[in-house]
Amino acid sequence: MKISGVYFSSMFKFFFGPITGYASGLNLFTTILATVAGSMTTVLLLTFFGDWIREKILNRFTKKKKKFSSRNRKVITFWRKYGLIGVAVLMPMVFTPPGATLLAVSFGTPKDKLIFSMFLSSAFWAVVISVVIYFFGGPKALPEVVL
Repeated sequence: MKISGVYFSSMFKFFFGPITGYASGLNLFTTILATVAGSMTTVLLLTFFGDWIREKILNRFTKKKKKFSSRNRKVITFWRKYGLIGVAVLMPMVFTPPGATLLAVSFGTPKDKLIFSMFLSSAFWAVVISVVIYFFGGPKALPEVVL
């Protein structure tokens, strides 16, 4: 049950995986594996089904936006400057796993490169963030249950 909390929280926001694992009392290795598994599940789902999700679900609920907004220009400038490597490296800090994957898919990144880059980034950052939280996190901040 504890592992599923780490898994599902890291599917949507990468930092929540190690924090949830530490707060749940899981060991470091289990937290790292569940965090990588959760983020990679999102990457795989959106890599293979991202276009379908955008066409069938998102386009029904969102209105048409201007193509050349200032935000879109910033995203395009970022992509041209840093590419897939920049998106993968910044996934846990700036982007979420869904955001980074959808950004890379929207620019037509080959699926094998996308999955490999996101896996390396997820594995690296899961180790770094988990180690920092586990060794420098201090006492667990869980409330005590009084019966």
